[in-house]
Amino acid sequence: MLYPLSYEGAKKSLPDGGCVSSEPMLSSLLPDTAQLLDTAVLIGGVSLAELAATYGTPLFVYDEATLRARCGEAVAVFDEGVAFASKSFLCGAMARLADEEGLSIDVATGGELDVVLRSGVAASRIILHGNNKLSSELERALDVGVHRVVVDNFDEIERLRSLVTSRRPLNCLIRVTPGVEAHTHEFIRTGQEDTKFGFSLASGDARRAIDLLRAMPHTTLHGVHAHIGSQIFDVAGFDEEVKILVDFVANDDFDELCVGGGLGVAYVAGESTLSLTEWGTAVRAAAVACGLSSTVRITAEPGRSIVAQAGVTLYTVGAVKPVTQRTYMAVDGGMSDNPRPVLYGSGYEAFDVTAPLASRPQRVRLVGRHCESGDVLIDEAWLPESTGVGSVIATPVTGAYGYSMASNYNRVPRPAVVFVSEGHARVVLRRETFDDLARLET
Repeated sequence: MLYPLSYEGAKKSLPDGGCVSSEPMLSSLLPDTAQLLDTAVLIGGVSLAELAATYGTPLFVYDEATLRARCGEAVAVFDEGVAFASKSFLCGAMARLADEEGLSIDVATGGELDVVLRSGVAASRIILHGNNKLSSELERALDVGVHRVVVDNFDEIERLRSLVTSRRPLNCLIRVTPGVEAHTHEFIRTGQEDTKFGFSLASGDARRAIDLLRAMPHTTLHGVHAHIGSQIFDVAGFDEEVKILVDFVANDDFDELCVGGGLGVAYVAGESTLSLTEWGTAVRAAAVACGLSSTVRITAEPGRSIVAQAGVTLYTVGAVKPVTQRTYMAVDGGMSDNPRPVLYGSGYEAFDVTAPLASRPQRVRLVGRHCESGDVLIDEAWLPESTGVGSVIATPVTGAYGYSMASNYNRVPRPAVVFVSEGHARVVLRRETFDDLARLET
């Protein structure tokens, strides 16, 4: 099965639709602290080959300096209440890091809420999302006093009506669908009318929801929230979103407007995107141009743009199989630790951690170890001629939606996650074991 080049824009700047460059690995796709040497790659001052030898593969490696820099950038360009979209990558260590750098934390389920609370982040720094929040999730959110609940539908309003009291008041935003169709993959496009998320502006549902919430006792509606999609590479969609939202709330006297997330990242050579600063500055300029009051906080929920480039995934090659059409190179991970290529046809690069400066003339289809012909990590990967069985290779820009979407398909334990900083590595999520997988058996 041939996979398309990423719908998410990963090849949009390559007019031939063709291959990833066979030149040496681009440092621009790596974490900020990456050092490419003749026979080694260092991230956070730690050798990737040594990490693989110490902790095994597959292995997620995150650079703390990059994570902190991106968090700080988001805090600097948006107002108080800007939140890390934890669905992109969540563990206790990540929640604490984002909190330390001044971000709130956006969660979408009771499980995400639980992890963040267990990490020690104050409930007043948490925002609860979700298009089908369970009553138990809403109840816990109100009990602990989260910063915001982003209300999604009329059934949720009715559930909240029975839960909100003077002792557990509701501070909320309303999620609306602005009718903006972002230029991205249909599976991650969320701002159009035909979507499971939010209240429609066009149908009048959003205005009816606002009236209901304003009439609800012990409830404060602070403003509106919208999200137009993910992997967006220019400001046009956000400009349109802001204009629609500002016009909609012109007479509401709200104090917050959240533009959601969705800023894209570069996954492969030849791709470019906006920085968090450029994105936030453009959003602010659009809001001023539309006449938004300076008293209204402008918030956002970046996720991918904070964690994606900070992470790389390490694999060990286990088999190389030339066939008539191509050469297959199989690694010890696959769709269980990175399902994005299967879901969206997402594009990635790969490099050999012991030869990062070498040219990459060897063209292979990089596949995983799962019992699916569609278990393809990179449809057309380029690696040095010396790369083969036993080599450790890395896929960069895998810090977002890898571990968070990982599964135990074929009963494969999920990989470990390490954070690296200033020459030191620490395990923040240990590798799962067969005993972990068996623990749910009765």
